[in-house]
Amino acid sequence: MKQESRNERFRRLASKRTNEILEKIRILGNCSNKSSYEYTEEEVNKIFSEIEKQLKLTKAKFLAGKRERFKL
Repeated sequence: MKQESRNERFRRLASKRTNEILEKIRILGNCSNKSSYEYTEEEVNKIFSEIEKQLKLTKAKFLAGKRERFKL
């Protein structure tokens, strides 16, 4: 049995985890049904603000090694 490379492992896990996240986001969209749920604009903004914050933090982890250092 061939050993999985680091890139192959990344691609496998990243694809799986991304698809799981996308499915959870689609499921969250079900909460938008006004005939089943009641919510305020403030609550919706709080949800998406937190999601956006976590996305930025996670993306920063991937880009951390690519940032240029400050120098005079």
